[in-house]
Amino acid sequence: MNRPLLFLDVDGPLNPYAAKPERRPDGYTTIRVPRNETHEDGRGLLHRRRSLRVWLNPEHGRILLQLDFALCWATTWMDDANRWIAPVLGLPELPFVDFGDVLLKERPDGVHWKTGPLVDYAGSRPFAWVDDEQSEMDQTYVTAHHQAPGLLHHVNPRIGLREHDFHTLADFANSLDTSRTTD
Repeated sequence: MNRPLLFLDVDGPLNPYAAKPERRPDGYTTIRVPRNETHEDGRGLLHRRRSLRVWLNPEHGRILLQLDFALCWATTWMDDANRWIAPVLGLPELPFVDFGDVLLKERPDGVHWKTGPLVDYAGSRPFAWVDDEQSEMDQTYVTAHHQAPGLLHHVNPRIGLREHDFHTLADFANSLDTSRTTD
């Protein structure tokens, strides 16, 4: 029996990046991810950018693993999520969607740039997608282009995943007849 996919975005759902910068949410830990970028200051000197602050709640990994989903990264972090995010959450190495040439490329129809690749990746499998950037246009696209059930679940980037979000995901997975899904 195959489980539906759960596409996980990092920034927003797992890392509540829009929370007040001086107030790390309860239960979260801070990691610093080095950036390999440099920038030039006004005097022509090159400087390395500050590391990226990421807040993660280690309990989220345990909860995600208890859900009846096959987990998959759907994030600009792509495989870097396995290096930086998964260990903090206690997750194994997960597959990821390689967004390739569409990474961060706006579409003229207003559909999020992740939506098409996620539908393609899912194939005929049901999926849920947690992100902080979905819109009604994305749901319309999924409904029109994906033959199996698809749940697009918006997460507030100021608070990240909460108990009610996990209940919504569990209810969706439980509503599916997983014996009909394919790998």
